[in-house]
Amino acid sequence: MSTLQEVGDRESWRCWLCDEPVDPDMSVNDSRGPSIDSINMAKKGKGKGGVERLAHRACNTKKGAVKPVVPWPDSLFVVDPAPIVDTVEQLRRKGGRAAVARCPAKSDAEDASEWLLDRLSRLEPEIQFTTRVDAGGGGFLLVLEA
Repeated sequence: MSTLQEVGDRESWRCWLCDEPVDPDMSVNDSRGPSIDSINMAKKGKGKGGVERLAHRACNTKKGAVKPVVPWPDSLFVVDPAPIVDTVEQLRRKGGRAAVARCPAKSDAEDASEWLLDRLSRLEPEIQFTTRVDAGGGGFLLVLEA
């Protein structure tokens, strides 16, 4: 089990869920204060370690009640965006590729691709992701590959 300082330093003091900065000096009892989220513990079974990630106390607590959601930013023009956490979990288990969004213009798809790869580099740093933009049906499909 790691200390809060070790996990925070490794995660560059950013919440793995909302991707916002976490203040290491804030009280751990404050909703925006730091906490360690031990993810995958239940999935891996007893006796096996999970991955420790840094999260705001509120993000970590909310995740206990509802499945975590990493939102697509409103600044991106994406249609039918896939849920990022579910897609990453699927690709982690099975590998391969998954369509994650449709975009009306190639530049929109390229912007979404750049944002997604940057976000995933912090959300799931152990996996090397790539994206592909496929033209078709008068639009562009953004495909994520693991």
